[in-house]
Amino acid sequence: MKFSQILCSGLIPLLAAVPGAAQHYTKYVNTFIGTAPLTDPKILGYQLPEGWRSWAGLTFPGSSLPNAMVQLSPMTEYGSGAGYEYEDDVILAFTHTNKGHWNLCNIPVLPLSNPGEKFGSKFSHAKESASPGYYQVYLDDYHVNVSLTSTLRAGFHRYEYQNGKDRQILFDLAKANNKISNWNIEQVGANAIQGFQQTGEKIYFYATLNTPIQKLEEKEEGAKTGYAIVHLADDKKGPVELKIGISFVSTANAKENLEKEIGSKTFETVRADASRTWENLLSSVQVKGGTDKQKQMLYSCLYRSFLWPALRSDVNGEFTDAKKNVVKTGFRYYTEPSLWDTYRNKDVLLGLISPDVTLDVIKSMKDVGDKKGFIPTFFHGDHGASSIAGAYLRGIDGFDVKGTYEILLKNANTPGGARPHVAEYIEKGYISDPDVANPHVETKANAGVSKTLEYSYDDYSVAQIAKSLGDSANYKVLMTRSKNYRNMFDPSTRFMRGRLANGEWIKPFDPQYPYYEYMYREANAWQVSFFAPHDMPGLIALYGGPKGFESKLDSLFTVPWNPKHIARNVETMVGQYCHGNQPDHEAPFAYHFIGKPEKSQAVLDNILNNLYGIGDEGLALCGMDDAGEMSAWYVFSALGLYPFSATDPEYIVTVPLFDEVKWKTSTGKMLIIKKPGKGRALTEVKVNGKKTNGYFVPHALFRDGGEIEMVTR
Repeated sequence: MKFSQILCSGLIPLLAAVPGAAQHYTKYVNTFIGTAPLTDPKILGYQLPEGWRSWAGLTFPGSSLPNAMVQLSPMTEYGSGAGYEYEDDVILAFTHTNKGHWNLCNIPVLPLSNPGEKFGSKFSHAKESASPGYYQVYLDDYHVNVSLTSTLRAGFHRYEYQNGKDRQILFDLAKANNKISNWNIEQVGANAIQGFQQTGEKIYFYATLNTPIQKLEEKEEGAKTGYAIVHLADDKKGPVELKIGISFVSTANAKENLEKEIGSKTFETVRADASRTWENLLSSVQVKGGTDKQKQMLYSCLYRSFLWPALRSDVNGEFTDAKKNVVKTGFRYYTEPSLWDTYRNKDVLLGLISPDVTLDVIKSMKDVGDKKGFIPTFFHGDHGASSIAGAYLRGIDGFDVKGTYEILLKNANTPGGARPHVAEYIEKGYISDPDVANPHVETKANAGVSKTLEYSYDDYSVAQIAKSLGDSANYKVLMTRSKNYRNMFDPSTRFMRGRLANGEWIKPFDPQYPYYEYMYREANAWQVSFFAPHDMPGLIALYGGPKGFESKLDSLFTVPWNPKHIARNVETMVGQYCHGNQPDHEAPFAYHFIGKPEKSQAVLDNILNNLYGIGDEGLALCGMDDAGEMSAWYVFSALGLYPFSATDPEYIVTVPLFDEVKWKTSTGKMLIIKKPGKGRALTEVKVNGKKTNGYFVPHALFRDGGEIEMVTR
């Protein structure tokens, strides 16, 4: 079925228009994209084992503002990636925080009417709609139409009950996507309640209703179980409106957040404000040409790129710091980015469109470093180095650069800190793995190959700040270490290969076999063997020069995936290349470095056109969105510029999907990207009318404005 037929058939939920609001770009955003499962074994690379749901998408369709504290979204399954799975038909609650990463989903709330013993209501996608800053669904079992919108720190629920009697609201506070250790709720007035959920942190809330509370009923079998039900007075005409502020500091701050951001505003006003906020952000990128689906994917991916990191400071400036102290520092405090993933592209995109947010994110990371001794790294690698260095080199410098640099140096050199196995890395120039007799996908080990390659890039990133600050001694040391990736290259197999502590290559060796953390992290040898974005000439030389590199790169995209090699999160294969996960996302661009951008473009076009917005409903993604990394990859690639080395203030040029792109820069200038021809093979790049040497353009174009023309055949 063609995409236009899907739209007309109603398989894709209607996106709700905002009454009286302009929707030039929000109209293209489908917040349901990424919520449907990926099931096609031809795309996945293998048949899903029974009971498995692929880790594709993991997005949520609910209401949020850019980089907000509140993400107000429906829950269909606790413990799932984002709480909402499109194939489900029961809504359990509406929660107020979300990342799409198996955590959060705090403060679950659900309107009830004559409930049974189990809470939750059937629903259908035919009675569900959404747009940026808005979500609506009809709960069939309770006969309640639910509409949701939100501000930065507060949610606005509107419940239209069919029956004016026995109206209830469930606060299911023993549940979330994190383990709940304690919770509390209390009535604080005729129509107000407050409380908290305790996970690893406390999430406080304060809520008001436009109708009197008849009673607050708590069903508690212990601190980790139970729930509370708010019983409302009967016969109130019109919708029930629940306004709820949240805070990571106190109920008093949650109340202040609510009063300052919503106060007496109507639902329609809050919704229109949210739509205008998104319209303003999305209008930063304006395109001509392309198909309707390509525009939908572009703006849906741009939207998802700005949902994380999330705000954590309140309207009064207070936040709970890394030492669990309430402080006020004068900047907006944010969660750390999902750095293993998003440093590659999304953190760059955030800086291009919302540099004020990027600045405060860096200040927040520095605050963590001040309190805990190290800049946060998130999961794997030390990519705060790239994220911070890249922002700094692109002109975002309104932070304590020297102090931040000193902590990044500490990250890079201190055993027992931010970088596991860094002592061995410094001593030997690589990180080893143990000798395992029969390694399997889940073998627990050091991921020595992945760590060595990534630390090499992180060293390069810190070195660029050292160079800027005139620290020549550390610059030389770090640049020397940035070549350590070469120590993992085995010339006999022409792969990046694991080593034992004594330096020997690990045997047996199957370059196609994927591991979670043995030699490689969520990858196989093929998928990491092209990662040296800071030193592509050096990498190419390892393969014997351009011809040897080209033949190996060709094989990456053509050697068939073994369907018996099943590792959840290593999915969606183009040969051995895995677009469903991050470790090889630079590889499609690598042909540019041997003068064959047309071969890169063929791979990129296949991914852009066939691996996003897929499945019967057009709502599946080929991999986990990972807090916007998959989406940002699409945005850059569709627009024709990609931050191949996110640390460096330059962009590799590819052929955009659109005839013309107008990118309003944060400095108020305009960058215009043109593709006058219909061809997809890049032959020449012109900047401001002059032919460039090579396929990179400088970040100065985003600062000063200008025009890029892609000449194609």
